[in-house]
Order: sequence, then structure tokens, then C-alpha cells
Amino acid sequence: MAESMLGLKRSHRCTELGAANIGEQVTVMGWVQKSRNKGGIIFVDLRDRSGLLQIIFEENDCGAESFAKAEKLRSEFVIAVTGRVEARSGAVNENLITGAIEVRAESLRILSESETPPFPIEENSKTKEELRLKYRFLDLRRPDIQRNLILRSKIAVLTRQFLAEEGFLEIETPTLIKSTPEGARDYLVPSRVHPGSFYALPQSPQLFKQLLMCSGYDRYFQLARCYRDEDLRADRQPEFTQIDMEMSFVDVDDVIDVNERLLHKLFKELLNVEIPMPIPRMTWKEAMDRYGSDKPDTRFGMELKDVSDVVKGCEFAVFKGALENGGSVRGINAEGQGNMPRKKIDALVAFAKDYGAKGLAYVAIQEDGSYKSSFAKFMTDEEMAALAAAMDGKPGDLLLFAADKNQVVWAVLGALRLELARQQDLLKKDDFKFLWVTEFPLLEYSEEQDRFVAMHHPFTMPMDEDWHLIDSDPGAVRAKAYDIVLNGTELGGGSVRIHQSDIQSKMFEVLGFTPEKAEEQFGFLLEAFKYGVPPHAGLAYGLDRVAMLMGGCDSIREVIAFPKVKDASCLMTEAPTPVDPKQLDELGIEVSETPVEEN
Repeated sequence: MAESMLGLKRSHRCTELGAANIGEQVTVMGWVQKSRNKGGIIFVDLRDRSGLLQIIFEENDCGAESFAKAEKLRSEFVIAVTGRVEARSGAVNENLITGAIEVRAESLRILSESETPPFPIEENSKTKEELRLKYRFLDLRRPDIQRNLILRSKIAVLTRQFLAEEGFLEIETPTLIKSTPEGARDYLVPSRVHPGSFYALPQSPQLFKQLLMCSGYDRYFQLARCYRDEDLRADRQPEFTQIDMEMSFVDVDDVIDVNERLLHKLFKELLNVEIPMPIPRMTWKEAMDRYGSDKPDTRFGMELKDVSDVVKGCEFAVFKGALENGGSVRGINAEGQGNMPRKKIDALVAFAKDYGAKGLAYVAIQEDGSYKSSFAKFMTDEEMAALAAAMDGKPGDLLLFAADKNQVVWAVLGALRLELARQQDLLKKDDFKFLWVTEFPLLEYSEEQDRFVAMHHPFTMPMDEDWHLIDSDPGAVRAKAYDIVLNGTELGGGSVRIHQSDIQSKMFEVLGFTPEKAEEQFGFLLEAFKYGVPPHAGLAYGLDRVAMLMGGCDSIREVIAFPKVKDASCLMTEAPTPVDPKQLDELGIEVSETPVEEN
């Protein structure tokens, strides 16, 4: 039978007690992690969000009634214990913060009983994630998940403190907004009072924070909830939190300076990790050429090398065809992997095909300096030697090559170097390598839409020296855009914004907007631009990604209290679900059955 607290007050959390408290009477409350009855003495590990504390029950100390209750304790019972702190009678447990002490119970109240949980509440659980997420309220009791959420909270608090001290104002922007066509799919919210019309949930506060700059607020920030209806990955969720900021009268260096100091503070105060300052910068073009990625992982080498000039005269049809079609031949050197079994190489070829490669050419340099290769018969000895030299190949190395259009070659080799690094265990979670990637292309061509689209968004400022190319060669125009990358993950990104109406109008024109369409979608912003706009720039981090990497987690689900799974559903609440037909009638919505496609 569960008891009430009856005025009992908790004096300490479990790990707030230590040797300095020996002799004190304390009251602790929490969940039973484990109970062991040794006959006449009962040991209970009590757990709260701070950690574990050992409680000892003996009838002479706690009385017959409390001892009888202690005999009934099982995992996840919620209890309150009053007792005296003592030095641990057995060996000190070096693995526990409270391993040098225990509490000798004087009274016990069972505040709540528990059924046997569907899985043990323990660190590094081996229970399938689907079951854990169905019972997320239990999963959240796990110490490692609790540490993650505590870390996330500390990141948020420190960020608020830092930005406030830097003169930023925290201002909330709406979450029921106008739908805009660029970017990912919107989540739509039907309006009852405007039948047939819809709000969208914000993908970011972009337009509103620019309007705040127009309104003179100078420095804004917000921990903003954002929503994107897109396919999920380990570092994506349909709803997420941005550390969002905007600044007036600034350029690229000003935004980078503030954010480097913010990152330095977070990592120093929360992880005691000193980030070397300033953080290195690399242009988008250099990142793609060296790493095949605009968010390169620089914890290891294995950089791409362009060998197009070296192989341009060879007879290997794959190389020749790629170069004749305006592509390139590039490779990576997997040092020391020259004895990789053919079966593993074939698996790498299959992996490369998943990223668009038609195949993967390889050269294994033997210890005697000879070559074992998939294409050596098409090359002269001199050509093979020149190719190996261009790749800095040594005996024992494995050289891997992709030949195609640049975008395909970058994608294939960028993914391949990461896969090889995983196989060789080169990706250490406590090795934090930051990088700014700058000078992104302003536009990228969409084959699907047969037009240029904004690589970031339509409000990004082009680099001054490239603007004259906007009509003749729009793909060559670079943007005043920048991403902050950590260990191959984009933590955040931003740009200097367009603040001149003529450039903004031209940008809309290049993106295929008619003046009427631009007015329909963004009229309120264009109207604001008529009344004095300061130069402004900003950046937004994914708070979930920051917490994931700082916490050494593999997925942002581990740092979000109630995450969704791959199909954007919640296994615990079973959302999304059908709603009452009366609600649909009020909204003027009729739901049609979607036919199930047969395989």
C-alpha cells in the first residue's frame, strides 16, 4: 500500500551526500534500483537523477514495521528513507560517487509500488530501441539518458547566459506562420476560422528574425522549436530545437567571433575541453576537393586527390569516359590496407554503388612494390607508377578511385573515407575537431525542378566580387554563407542576409519567382525593406546535435526527452492518430483513403 509523504521533506539527493555528512541524519527519496536480502540485513541501492546511494536496513535500527516493508521492496518502488550517514562497512565501491558511505535506515515509507518493468533500468541498455521508446517514461530513468538531458539543459542555460552578456535579447517568434515554398516540406495546421486556409509550423524563425533586425533590436536570440516534414536520419527529427541568433551592423567575421567564443565557453565549462582558437576555416570548394563533403570530418586524413591530369592519356575506358564527359578521376589512399581481402574490397565497391558510383577502381601496392589492381592491364608500367606516386602510395597501401561527374565522385569518396575510418576505428568521440566551411555556392541547379534553387535560402547575400556573374554564370556565384562543422556533423549554419531590395528582387527572379509570386509569398518582408534595413547576419545551431556530440551519443534521440522514430511517429503516445470526425467537420476537412501500393 502506497503511503503519503505526510510532511516528510527530502534533505539531499543521493549523490549530494559524502564523507563530510557522516553522522548526519538525512532523508533521501527515489527509486529502488536493486534490493538484496542477506537475512537480517537488507541492502537497497536507491536511485535518483543524481546517481546511486546504498541504504542498509536492520530491524534493530529501523524497527519491525519498516523492516517488514523493506522485505517487500522490488525494483522501481518509490521510497522515502530517513537514516544516518555512515562510513561504508564493507569495501569502498570506487565505481560510485557515494561508494565510501551508506545510509543506515531508521524509517521507511513506500510512496509508490511498481510492477516488474518490461526491461531493466540500467546504463547502456541492450534492450531494443523500439521497446525502450514505447516505454520512454521508464527509459528516461536510465542514468546515461538522464546525464544526456542534464547536459542538454546546461548547454541551454549557459548559452542563454553567454548571449545575454553579449547584448542579445531573447525574443519569441510565432509558431503559427505563413507557408513558404522553399526548403523542406512544411507541417500544415488548418484554420477553423479561415476555412480552406492553413498555417505552417516554422522550419526556422528566419523571416521573423530578419524583421526584428529591421525593427532595430540589434541582437536577437531564441531557443526556437522548429518543424520539418522530411525523412529522418540519426541526426534529424521532425521537431527540433535551434539556438537561433541574428545581429545587425555585422559581417562574416563578427558572427564567427561571437560563436567561437560561445563554443569555447560551452566545451570548457561543461566538458573541460579547450577548443583551440581561432577555429580553422576552409572554403566549400576546398572542403569538397579534399574531403568530398561540405561537412568534412578532419579527425583523420585519407584526403581525396585529383589524378585527372595523371591518367588523362591512359587507355582505361572508365577513366577516359569520365574525363571526356567533363568529370574527374579522384582517389583516396587507405594507408596500410593493401592486404585487404578481395571480399572486403568487393563490399567497398557495393558500398560505393549506393552513393552513385558505377564501380570502384583499386590498386593494392604489394610489399615488393608490385601492383594488384582491377585495371592494371589497361595501364602501362609508367602510368601505374605515376598514379601511385600522385597518391603518395607506399608498399602496403590500398588506393581507391572513382571516376564520374564531380558531384558523384565527391559523394562516393567522401562516404568511402568515412566508412574506412569506421572500419579502422579512427573516429574517437572525445577528439573534437571544429571547422568553419565558408563561401558556399549561392545557388545549385535542381535537375528535378529544372531551375536554380538557393543552396541555403533566398535571403543569403552573394559575395560582392561574384554578383556580376548572376546572369551569365549563376552557378559560379559564391555566398556569404558559413557552416560550423564538428567531426563530420554540421552543428549550425548561417549567412550574411540581403538587405538591399534590388538584390533581393534579382535573387527572386533568378530563383524563378515572378514579381507577383514574390509579393504573394514574401510581401511582408519586402514591405519592411522599404523602410530602412540594417546590414545583418545570423546563425542557427541544432541544439540537439550539439548535445549529441558533446555527450558522445550516436543519435539525437538519446538527447531528446520524447523523440520520434524513423516514420515520424511516437511509439509511446502512438501519435499521429486519427481524430474525431467532429473536429474534421469543424475544420471543413474530408479525409480520403490513400490506396496502398502493392509491391
